[in-house]
Amino acid sequence: MATRPVTRRVALGTGIGLAAAAVLTGAGVAVNENLLPGRSTMYRALGLDGPDGVVPKITTGPVVAGSFTSGHMAGRPVGYEIAYPPGTKPGAELPVAVVLHGYGDDQRAAFSASMRFDAYLAQAVQTRKPFALASVAGGNGYWHPRANGTDAGAMVVDDLLPQLAARGLRARPTDRIALMGWSMGGYGALRLGGVLGKSRVTAVAVESPALWHTFRQAAKGAFDDAEDFARNTVFGRQSDLAGVAVRIDCGTGDGFYPNDRDYAAGFSVHPAGGFEAGGHDPGFWRRLAPAQLAFVGNALASAEAP
Repeated sequence: MATRPVTRRVALGTGIGLAAAAVLTGAGVAVNENLLPGRSTMYRALGLDGPDGVVPKITTGPVVAGSFTSGHMAGRPVGYEIAYPPGTKPGAELPVAVVLHGYGDDQRAAFSASMRFDAYLAQAVQTRKPFALASVAGGNGYWHPRANGTDAGAMVVDDLLPQLAARGLRARPTDRIALMGWSMGGYGALRLGGVLGKSRVTAVAVESPALWHTFRQAAKGAFDDAEDFARNTVFGRQSDLAGVAVRIDCGTGDGFYPNDRDYAAGFSVHPAGGFEAGGHDPGFWRRLAPAQLAFVGNALASAEAP
């Protein structure tokens, strides 16, 4: 689930140099997401890596799949999956967190062997009220309106949420949902959370969001042009998330760390989460998944409180 559709363990020399320079100097760098490495021996040698997250050995609930056709995605079929907590069945009326995937992934990624958010969900609900997770295929358009007419963010609001509501989940216009995501999906969750605001979103929890200060820094294809970047950057728009619980986690060996640190510093109330040893890879994302799911579960429970 790296930020390009190649082997997750790949480590390109150029990307490693950028990540190491960013951490050692503390300065922002131009990060090409297509060159961003995953874990590497250099990270470990520099003391910037950390242990991979261990998937809990736990009984999980059912994961069900569905699809719909979306005009926001050029009329193509869009797949989605819902993970229910243990002890519940499809159709249960539960609050829901929508999970946005990274570049090169689809709706299956969140519950795949690399991520296992269904297992971390089962762990989270042992000590808090049950909730569901929903993952949807958003393509590689970075979850915002594109010049080709697609808009994966609008697809989530206009198509996915009604599908979830029809299945009994609390995703109606009067309900508050949570948003999660990693890498490209982390950016998408932050942006969409700001667009919808506190009336619709109770929490946004992201891992290693793909953020850049300028269009020139951004990965090729992430934005159509400088104007598209200006319309859709989350920098300078932290106030759009006022009233929404926000958690941001990123590894200090991640090429996005300097930009993510700068973004987090722009909130009037500093977000939950933080920065610790780790790279841009599923091991880090699994390691932080328990804290992320606990954060989301608590926020959804608070939104439901009378």
